[in-house]
Amino acid sequence: MTATAYTPYDAKRRRTVVTPEGIALPFVVATRGARLGALLLDYLILLVSTIAVTLLLAQVAGGLTGLGGGESGEGGAGEFLQVVWMLFWFLAWNGYFLAFELGPRGATPGKRIVGIRVAARPDPAGGGERLTAEAVIARNLLRDIELFMPLVLLVLAPTGETGAAGWAGLLWLLVFALFPFFNRDALRAGDLVAGTWVVEAPRTRLAQALSAKSAARGVSAVTGTTYRFDDRELAVYGEHELQTLERVLRENRAEAIESVHAAICRKIGWNPGAGDERAFLEAYYAQLRARLEGGMRFGKRKADKFSD
Repeated sequence: MTATAYTPYDAKRRRTVVTPEGIALPFVVATRGARLGALLLDYLILLVSTIAVTLLLAQVAGGLTGLGGGESGEGGAGEFLQVVWMLFWFLAWNGYFLAFELGPRGATPGKRIVGIRVAARPDPAGGGERLTAEAVIARNLLRDIELFMPLVLLVLAPTGETGAAGWAGLLWLLVFALFPFFNRDALRAGDLVAGTWVVEAPRTRLAQALSAKSAARGVSAVTGTTYRFDDRELAVYGEHELQTLERVLRENRAEAIESVHAAICRKIGWNPGAGDERAFLEAYYAQLRARLEGGMRFGKRKADKFSD
């Protein structure tokens, strides 16, 4: 497996983050076009879903009206359906981004389609941070201020109800829309406040790129050594560490491979020696992934090594 090749344009967007274990991991900042495309795709998904639910509830209301002689649809049942629609709209348009970005992939369907994800920006000292729920909530709440409030002013401007506020809304929208063009990491205001950025995500699962069968069995193709880890040895890490390990294997940088190999061996009490580090990590990755995915099927999640 060879290291990832980058074009000169990609190189300008490369950043290096140091994990709490002292491992330097490279990231590529997502392009502004990719972010805009992902946002439009997500809103298209929301729009189609909202229209579908609206039509469904309208059909239900029409059926109730027919059954009740024109009274039920406009009475308590009709009001109940209006409440259901309002709850759906609120949860969909406010919870959609939160639910997906709080997931292990850190990405909405739109972001996954274009191959990007949300991540925590490194702190000023250069250390890597884990994406938190507070950061995801903050960056998404700011979207209302950046986008929807000025749009409301623009929509109301032709009616004459807002006066000069329409021009203020246009200026407001332009300032926030152009904000990502005035910083090297293409951050919007919500990212700046929340301490997040949007980076490119691998477009293929690492499990498909590895020699999956030998990795899952834990058999080294180099030495023939069998690496099998028990539940106690796998339980020390969670989803966050799995993602870090995946990136290390994908980048295939010798110093990072050796550093992560040494860190895991210390953590689980192994001493397999040198020379077969990648095979060891492939086996650990495959078995840790299988364990975490099996736990999710039974409603159990381990976010990181600090979780119970």
